[in-house]
Formats: sequence, structure tokens, C-alpha cells
Amino acid sequence: MSPPDRRRWPRRLWSAWRLRWKRRELLWRTIRSGRALTPVADRTAQIRKGDILIFACLRNETQRLPEFLAHYRALGVSHFLIVDNDSDDGSDRLLLDQGDVSLWQTRASYRDARFGMDWIGALLFRHGHGHWCLTVDADELLAYPDHEARGLAALTAHLDAQGIRGMGALMLDLFPKGPLDEPAQGTVLEQLPFFDPGPYRCQVMQPRRNRWVQGGIRERAFFADRPRRSPTLNKLPLIRWDRSFVYVNSTHSMLPPRMNDLWDGPGDPRLSGILLHSKFLPGIAARSAEELQRRQHFVDPDAYVGYHRALTDAPVLWHPGALRYAGWRQMQALGLLGTGGWMGGTDK
Repeated sequence: MSPPDRRRWPRRLWSAWRLRWKRRELLWRTIRSGRALTPVADRTAQIRKGDILIFACLRNETQRLPEFLAHYRALGVSHFLIVDNDSDDGSDRLLLDQGDVSLWQTRASYRDARFGMDWIGALLFRHGHGHWCLTVDADELLAYPDHEARGLAALTAHLDAQGIRGMGALMLDLFPKGPLDEPAQGTVLEQLPFFDPGPYRCQVMQPRRNRWVQGGIRERAFFADRPRRSPTLNKLPLIRWDRSFVYVNSTHSMLPPRMNDLWDGPGDPRLSGILLHSKFLPGIAARSAEELQRRQHFVDPDAYVGYHRALTDAPVLWHPGALRYAGWRQMQALGLLGTGGWMGGTDK
């Protein structure tokens, strides 16, 4: 070992020790947070070995839930484990009518529960171990190479065969051509057909080695003068779960640190996905006005008051550089999605 390496070794040991304790702290926090959840429809006895599961925390999502459920059922999800955080729009009643949904409710603070991740962590710990688990928001629809023909069972079998524990994805903000609150009908992609092709940039953050991807339309429209405040766009939504795993910052980062090495952001040729993000469906202005009062979606809500106020004006996000979404091959051509060895596989 060279002298510089010897000098760095104690620091590495100290960092590794701290991260192990951070992981244990978060795991205990998630386990305790399970006490805040009231089971409304616990159908988890239906879950069988090999089932692919979805975990989500939501509030007032009747606008999105029918397409959300249909999309993931078509991909092969067997069971949905959902936390409803005090909805008052009928989301809970809609979910209660779904035979493949287990539902918990809580009126506790979303922000104090690490933006719902403590609650989701409790369910992952209890029900996710050994399963391929998708952890997504109700406004995120996963697309990946050849997803129209090959479902999640084939995808996860491929990942298992390669010894890969998960798949990263870029959260792609979709938007309309007109003002954000202009009435529209149809699917998410019919209402929000456009996206910003870039630029996107990625940094590796120490000591967790988590990636930090930023850029796109929200940075262009709302954070051009302070780009470091713009939203984080990389996620690790699909993981073969283990009880020793924990999400740290939404699904943007995980512990142990090696899980953050699964994807390096746009330009990485490894197999990855796109989370089609429907934040800007009609109604975003009213949601943003509510968030100005609730202050539940950022660690430092005061720093994002201007962002939410701008959204209440329902601005036009379209610009001449915007592209119409045309599917996963377009994403691959733009370098926003990788195929790895997946497209050469035979697992139909």
C-alpha cells in the first residue's frame, strides 16, 4: 500500500462505519414508523413467491390512479401496497375497490416521515424482502426498452440472470404545449406530449456514492438562476429488495452505497428506464397553491415558495427545443435510456 493510500485508509474506515450506523438508524426509523399506519384493506396474504410488487405513498390522486393501476398491471405487477396520506378526493374509496391493492392510511406529517419514505420503508421491510419491488409515485409511469412486448417478469428474470439487483431510471417531466392548467382529456401522454431533451448533468456525491442528475424543463423554467436548487431527476425505482436496504432520499439514493452504483445517469449504456412524470396535468396550479399552505414537499419550504407561486400562474413550459415523446427508442437515441444486454436477450 502506497503512503497516500495508507493516509486515506482510516478516513475510509470511519466513513464506512458512519454509513453502516446511518443505515441502521434509518431502518429502525422505518420500523417504528409502521405504527403510524392504519391498515384499511390488508390483502397481503395474496402475495406469492416471485410476485412483483409496487409500493407507493399518495394523496388526492383520483385523477391519475386509473391509468397508474392499468399501466402497472399491464407490465405484470401482482400487488400494490399503498399508503394514503389523508386524501379527501375519494382516492381511498377507489383503492378499496381494487382486489390487488393493500391500503394503509395515515394523517401524520408527510414531511416528518421523510416525505413518506419512512412509511414505505416499513412496508418494504415487512413485505418486500426477496421480491422485485417498484417504489414509485402516482405521477410516475415506468417505461423501459421493449416494455410494450416484454413485461416486468422477463425484465427481472434478465436482471437476475446477470446478477444485477436493480435498475435506475430518469424522471422525465412531461408538459403540454399550452398553459399548464388548460383543460385536456385523454391519457397522460395525450395531455402532456412534450419533454425537454436536455441538457442533463450527473455528479457522484460522497460518501454514499449517490448520483445527482439535474437539468431539464423545471431547471430551465424555474431554477435557471439557481440550478443547484433544481429537482433531482435520477431514481432507483426497481430493486430486488432485501431487509438490509433502505432508501435515503426518496428513491434517489440508497444504502448500502453499492446500490447507488447501479446507474450513472443519462449516457450510461447499462439497462435503465424512464419514469414518465405527469406532475403538470391540469390542476397543478391548485395543487401548488395548496402546497404553499401545507409546506410538506421540501426540507426547506421557504426556498421553494417562488417555485410554487410560479406554478400557481399556470405558465407555458413549451419552448422551440421541446420534443414530442415518441417512445423508448427515441429515449435510447437521445442517450436518456440504456439497453445494456437486454435487447439481445431471448426471454420473451
